[in-house]
Amino acid sequence: MGTPGSIEIKHFKEVREEHNYTQTEFATLLGIKNSTADIERGRTKLSGKVVAELLRQFAINPLWLFGDSGQKYLKISKGDVSPKVVTVDNADNENIVLVNQKAAAGYPHNVQDVEWYNQLPAFDIPLPEFRNATYRGFQIEGDSMLPDYRPGEWVMGKAVASIEEASNNKVYVVVMYDSVLVKKIQKMPDPSKVLLISLNEEYLPLEINVHDIQEIWQVNSKLTFNLDNPTNNGLFQELQQSMNELKRELKSFKH
Repeated sequence: MGTPGSIEIKHFKEVREEHNYTQTEFATLLGIKNSTADIERGRTKLSGKVVAELLRQFAINPLWLFGDSGQKYLKISKGDVSPKVVTVDNADNENIVLVNQKAAAGYPHNVQDVEWYNQLPAFDIPLPEFRNATYRGFQIEGDSMLPDYRPGEWVMGKAVASIEEASNNKVYVVVMYDSVLVKKIQKMPDPSKVLLISLNEEYLPLEINVHDIQEIWQVNSKLTFNLDNPTNNGLFQELQQSMNELKRELKSFKH
């Protein structure tokens, strides 16, 4: 338990007052029940979740909060979705790091950990389309982006520096704090939110807060291994024609 005079409580209160929040408003923002009064009186200790929210929403350095650092803010500028780590080869050229489905599960938590990236496969594509920018490969998981992107395929994403640079209806790899999603982005009237849209219409759009995004990569190409059935399209069109004929026959049958 803290005491009302302990450094973390003093700092916690300082952040609230700086932003002119009441105890109730601040509690709602941080996901605390009722009010922050009990924390400020030293009755309830600061939970890890609250410390994480202060970092996420206000860039408050946890070490400063507990009096172990003089640096109040960490650089988590809202809207900065540029790569947190870039790897290079022996000749100092940037690599394209590949993040497979298994690695994607750990990616949001290791997004700033240089050593973690070094265990991922990386390569260089000597094509003009992959010059003068940072690229990363991500493997598609699930069927939310069918028919354009199938499970197991790889997409190559070009780093985007800020949410302002993202364009409506283009496909992006969106790295959240807890997941990696491949979606179309659609901006909303409220600039603090965006819609993430799946190509597969069975999936509803997701409304998310911009400050929940760590990185954005604009998909500019894909790597596929689904080349064993190139005649599928023709077959599909034939099926569709048969279905339409059947519908017409059914309609005439009803009349």
